[in-house]
Amino acid sequence: MDRIRLAYRDNDRTPVIFCIKEMARQHYDLEVEVLHIQPTDEYEAALFEGACDVIIEHTEYLFGEPIRGKNVTFFCAPSIRTESHLVARSDVARVDQLAGGTVAIRSSGRPHASIIALREMGLEGKVDTVIVADSEVGRWGQWKKVARGECVATFMSSLYLPEALGAGLHEVDTPGVEVIGQFAQACLTSFAGANDDLVSRYVKSVIHALALLKLRRDEALDIAGGEPMRLMKITDRAELARALDAIVDPLQIKPYPTPRAIANSYEIALAEYPGGEGLNPLTTWDIHWVKQADDSGFIDNLVQALS
Repeated sequence: MDRIRLAYRDNDRTPVIFCIKEMARQHYDLEVEVLHIQPTDEYEAALFEGACDVIIEHTEYLFGEPIRGKNVTFFCAPSIRTESHLVARSDVARVDQLAGGTVAIRSSGRPHASIIALREMGLEGKVDTVIVADSEVGRWGQWKKVARGECVATFMSSLYLPEALGAGLHEVDTPGVEVIGQFAQACLTSFAGANDDLVSRYVKSVIHALALLKLRRDEALDIAGGEPMRLMKITDRAELARALDAIVDPLQIKPYPTPRAIANSYEIALAEYPGGEGLNPLTTWDIHWVKQADDSGFIDNLVQALS
């Protein structure tokens, strides 16, 4: 059985990762070795130091590498929209009511994505922003600044919404923002070129996992109830089901990027990881494995079989 080493940083990603691993083993004669790499600097170095073959999250830092002579290939976009939700005080019903207030923005997890979201809401220059680190309020605890009246709203991952809603905040409808979301994947271009069949089978494993997650919830939940549940420190299966639903909702079975999502992700990269100026971000993408699977009928047949 062939092997591919898949690295990730955040345990919230493990339900998808372990579904990929299981589909690869069952259907594509492929062992996916799952590697948890932290801290961030070690994770960011992993591809270039040969510690892994593929990464599955936090890819923006790679945009500057081709300019420095390190060619990378993005090849999968399971999500093309931001997973953040805007939560606000009870007296805020519409986004225009945020004008004149201060929005709390998490310091980690692509803070510039929140700036893009505010711009697309028409709030650029109309609100103040304050960067709030998890170390100050707890993981995804920026909502506490809103609950205390220090801020009017904040952006949150759906995984962490219940505590904020329980504190009296509520979600405000916002326009969707296209961005290359979590579970985007990348490898070295040299690895992709030398392992075309291996990457093709791996991409089919990813697509199979996405279809399973979207269409066979109970089977996906059984997989998530193993190692992912332990790693996410979830002890209640009902809470695991809620978390899995939040993770699965933005996923698309045909993991194509869009030009707008790529453009927004490139803007985020330049804001947070300077050094990629002048790069055409489309040159970092290779969708031929997804397109081959799509054009051959593989994806449609898979969806029909699992529906």
